[in-house]
Amino acid sequence: MNTTMMIMNIRDLLIGIVSFFVAHIITFYQLNGQFISKWFRDNEWVVAATGIIISFFYIWGTKYTVSGMGGELWPSRFIGFGIGMTIYAIGVSYHFNEGLTPKTWVSLSLALILICVQVLWKTT
Repeated sequence: MNTTMMIMNIRDLLIGIVSFFVAHIITFYQLNGQFISKWFRDNEWVVAATGIIISFFYIWGTKYTVSGMGGELWPSRFIGFGIGMTIYAIGVSYHFNEGLTPKTWVSLSLALILICVQVLWKTT
């Protein structure tokens, strides 16, 4: 693979990862905002309508991580999953004071291992 293609793959992978981060952050607030703020409870239709925006970020996350991983689908799924687990753990810890227990740390570590295996393990 030439240098230009490698840079394009890294660029696409980073765009995909950022897209998944944005999607999971918005999703966290869409689903859990009702427990954080009265506004979310009182405006369910507005909150539900953000699903259209979220969908684009998930589509872009998938599109660009698949491209960044050379057309393979499974890495995209695990990268999105790992990012979602991380965002959820941070959000629940921050907003609901549900600390990061040893069980949560092990789960997050396994999510990180999944991402690393998919991104770093080169197949022939």
